[in-house]
Amino acid sequence: MTRNLTRPFLTASWQDLLLLNWRVDPRLLQHYLPEGTELDSFCGEHFVSLVGFRFLNMAVKGVPAVGFRDFPEVNLRFYVCRNTGGDVRRGVVFIREMTPHRLVEWVAQRFYNEPYRTLPMRYQIEEQCVSYEWKLDGRWQGMSTQPSGEWNEPPSNSNDTFFIEHYWGYSRQRDGGTLEYEVTHPKWRVRLAKLIQFDPCLAKLYGSEWEEVLSVEPESVVLAEGSEVAVFPGRRI
Repeated sequence: MTRNLTRPFLTASWQDLLLLNWRVDPRLLQHYLPEGTELDSFCGEHFVSLVGFRFLNMAVKGVPAVGFRDFPEVNLRFYVCRNTGGDVRRGVVFIREMTPHRLVEWVAQRFYNEPYRTLPMRYQIEEQCVSYEWKLDGRWQGMSTQPSGEWNEPPSNSNDTFFIEHYWGYSRQRDGGTLEYEVTHPKWRVRLAKLIQFDPCLAKLYGSEWEEVLSVEPESVVLAEGSEVAVFPGRRI
């Protein structure tokens, strides 16, 4: 369901989303917080999520992106909100996003100033395994889970809903300002998933301050089905 009446900048299908979620000291997030936003929380706790997903059927301004129709992405993000006077917009801020395509990195940085990095990547989607991997310093590393149970819509007050129901993105701009953009999609279904592998050697990707946070078992694992999405042009706030 789309509230935005402008034409989307990008449309695609995001499928098989795997989210690993950690509690985090909010003081660690302040450095990344864009101006005009505040930290969002669930039951008084703050979280970061490492998210892998399949990026399918991408089109930019209605033009199919030939050669960029099925590839993985992985991002590390945290959760924010912005009160616009009666409308609380719940969104995400990306600490780092990974893609296997330099053109995707260029577009995201050029139009949104998102913190992308291009690395070799691969994924595996099977009934007994959902995994996303990237290659750094000549070695593959990543995360894998074993799904179980049926797809279902999570309760509105659950932590699963908190992690997957944010419909705005915020990015700090080069001059210190903030760009806000809307992302629309139907509510996603989720299913149970057990973490079976995770490589915590992430200091080179995110900085040494994140190594301790991400080296322990995540607070929760969420596997979301995904859907068609629309990403709208950003505007300064």
